[in-house]
Amino acid sequence: MLRVGLTGSIGVGKSFVSGVLAQLGCRVLDADQTARDVVAPGSPALREVVAAFGPELLLTDGNLNRAKLGALVFADANARARLNSILHPHIIAQQDEQLRRWEAEAPDSIAVVDAALMIESGGYQRFDKLIVVHCRPEVQRQRLMTRDNLSEDEVEKRIGAQLSQDEKKKFADYLIDTSAGFADARSATWEVYAKLLAESRRIRTEPFARANLTR
Repeated sequence: MLRVGLTGSIGVGKSFVSGVLAQLGCRVLDADQTARDVVAPGSPALREVVAAFGPELLLTDGNLNRAKLGALVFADANARARLNSILHPHIIAQQDEQLRRWEAEAPDSIAVVDAALMIESGGYQRFDKLIVVHCRPEVQRQRLMTRDNLSEDEVEKRIGAQLSQDEKKKFADYLIDTSAGFADARSATWEVYAKLLAESRRIRTEPFARANLTR
């Protein structure tokens, strides 16, 4: 199974690209959903978060108050780093378990893990190939303001909380630019998928091909 990481900064269109890859037949795992799953009521990760940040982050039904936690960590880099150090090991472990199940079920498939902080966490190193989605900065800012109803200051805080687009692009095997809109982004995703398909076939047919994959 070819393991592919998909990443990109907030507001660049990464979810659209992951949706297209799913339509094309890739098995796609959304790290945001995994992040929600690992902090389910009673989970070890939730207990660690509450121990670190206080019981006031719990709702009355025992769920994590994600809005309150988000407001806290976007405003405080140290709190954000502490939260990531708690959650990332749990998220990566659950992702890897799902990848193992998929590989057992369909060893010839292409599996894609969609995660915004894949490079920051170092998790990208577990993958055969890495796709970085990006767009022009002014497009990113406008999308965030429109999509999430954020002020310019709030947008800058969220963008500043992640590695810059230019830095992320340095890690990429494949780049997908969504600046021009959905039609162009879909075409670019199809082109990358064709390359992934060829790579998947290559590692199945060439001896030692997987060992020679380069990042």
